[in-house]
Amino acid sequence: MAVALDIARQNPNAPVLAAVAAVPADDPRPSLIGLTREEMAEALIGAGIAPAQARMRVSQLWHWLYHRGVTDFAEMTNVAKDLRARLAGIFTLARPEIVAEQISTDGTRKWLMRFPARGAGRPVEVETVYIPEEGRGTLCVSSQVGCTLTCTFCHTGTQTLVRNLTAEEIVAQILVARDRLGDHPGGTAPTDGAMPSEGRAVTNIVMMGMGEPLYNFDHVKAALVIASDGEGIALSRRRITLSTSGVVPMIHRAGDEIGVMLAISLHAVRDDLRDVLVPLNRKYPIAELLEACRNYPGLSNARRITFEYVMLKGVNDSPADARALVRLLNGIPAKINLIPFNPWPGSPYECSDWETIETFADIVNKAGYASPIRTPRGRDILAACGQLKSETQRMRARERLALGAMVAGTAD
Repeated sequence: MAVALDIARQNPNAPVLAAVAAVPADDPRPSLIGLTREEMAEALIGAGIAPAQARMRVSQLWHWLYHRGVTDFAEMTNVAKDLRARLAGIFTLARPEIVAEQISTDGTRKWLMRFPARGAGRPVEVETVYIPEEGRGTLCVSSQVGCTLTCTFCHTGTQTLVRNLTAEEIVAQILVARDRLGDHPGGTAPTDGAMPSEGRAVTNIVMMGMGEPLYNFDHVKAALVIASDGEGIALSRRRITLSTSGVVPMIHRAGDEIGVMLAISLHAVRDDLRDVLVPLNRKYPIAELLEACRNYPGLSNARRITFEYVMLKGVNDSPADARALVRLLNGIPAKINLIPFNPWPGSPYECSDWETIETFADIVNKAGYASPIRTPRGRDILAACGQLKSETQRMRARERLALGAMVAGTAD
């Protein structure tokens, strides 16, 4: 039985829903979710299914898991009852526990999900965000619990890396979102928030949540192959974007083996500044990063790289920075996403003034780059770019800030 958990609200007007039922954390059964077709066939053969039948059974299960979104083998009506019972005794299709679901005043949804312990580890939490817009719905998916990169403008970067997420856990975030949004065939869309006016609820996936995807390459690859499989979740690879802070040796491999759209967290036009904002730059400086971008497989005007640029007041937002950005990207089919900085407790930066952002955008737009200013979404529930963090870590950070204030007050 699930226990209803309450999490302190970041905004009293943003509802937090009760936890959703999940299987016990000590369930010993392995999941079929996140396995490649080959791995699933091996698992079924190990469960006693004849090798000659395994491929057919994989196709059946694949359809039920990813197209229909079932969570119970009993729902697989074209599979014999005795086989369904046998599979249910060996495998699980369980979703992670939803500790909380928050809905922003602008319709953005954020789920805090808890995954069971792995080996000798502890249960872990990640955040996943859904952004509804007219004609599309974008799901921001996490790849790690925490992060190693310590980007100074990013709240996630203040949480140390706990571990990589498995392919199962990455795919599970997509399935949970589709469950909650009624996005499976026959599903019912929620009425308590904005949704696309027609079509699928989840039309796009961005690997822009917690963690650096290219430091968890194999699991991210396996998950995105499932997401783009025409008989599975069936999203076009052009509707899936992988964002990296610049793990240069893995960029070509990502294009070659995964083939999704690429986004680069750039945020600065000089190495000395990017060394501070994105410390990974000390290992892979801007020139090396941009050379890897120029060689990204499939790069063309129809498959442009997105360069993300957070606007930090007095730090990287001058007209000179804008002109330098244009020069840096010369010859690369690209677009630039300008991201107003989203503050978080204890952050050392401020967002650039709106007039400054518009001036910056005018310069890069006149140079021929599509440069939308990404309107902040979900700020009131800490769901915007750079704000994600497990609630446990966020609570500990609040406790440290409160303790620091108390000590300072005592000293005064």
